[in-house]
Amino acid sequence: MVVEQRRPRDRVGRSAPYPVVATACLVLAVAAGWSTILLVVLGHVVPGWAVSAFLLALSPALARALAVRHRATVDRAAPWWAPLPRFVRVLLTVAAAVGSALGALDDLGADYHVLRPTGPHGCTVVVRETSFLVAGSGEAYAVGPTGFAWRSSASWTTDDGYRPIATGTYDLNWTRDDGTLTVHGTPTDPVFTGGPHTLTCR
Repeated sequence: MVVEQRRPRDRVGRSAPYPVVATACLVLAVAAGWSTILLVVLGHVVPGWAVSAFLLALSPALARALAVRHRATVDRAAPWWAPLPRFVRVLLTVAAAVGSALGALDDLGADYHVLRPTGPHGCTVVVRETSFLVAGSGEAYAVGPTGFAWRSSASWTTDDGYRPIATGTYDLNWTRDDGTLTVHGTPTDPVFTGGPHTLTCR
């Protein structure tokens, strides 16, 4: 009687998606950590560096899941190309960690504001305000239904670290297709390039 045995590579094949997904998480972590994206979840703003940190923490969890799956397989000699993916993952991990850390450092003292009302199709305006010494700056993001904004849609600078959004000196108006944000200063704290800025989630 011939007993058919399942070959180890069958199990390895089923485990293959784990390293692929783990590596994909690292690639996305690098992209998020070195970009200006942000995410809005239930009215709360999650900056790109925090998204990067989350993906960076998720990748080892997937790697541990892969290790558990492989404990049930028969030991085999590692192929010659095995160290290459590990080396690449180390580089991606370092790049993501550095990007996330620099992003968090750059976010020290920054304020995020979710402006109301929302616009057509749930378009939401999120503003990031920062100040350093005698200068201030602001960036507006148009966030669509996905909750992601990949880059800012408008920016401005202020004098003496003034934060117009925090103090409420702005106007936000919506039309059927897009919105207009105008940022105002004061006689002693002017705003440069304050708009009007057109914002759209299309």
